[in-house]
Amino acid sequence: MEKWKCNICGYIYDPVQGDPDSGVAAGTAFENIPADWSCPVCGASKDNFEKV
Repeated sequence: MEKWKCNICGYIYDPVQGDPDSGVAAGTAFENIPADWSCPVCGASKDNFEKV
């Protein structure tokens, strides 16, 4: 599973960890995160992320 980086603040979304505080379970691929999810650090939308 690939990691994704927020282009605004540099937060790395790691699918192994997920984002449990935002309701995204561990093991969730970035592509499977709901469209309305946003960066937990700066609030940027999913389209502000790129693969790293």
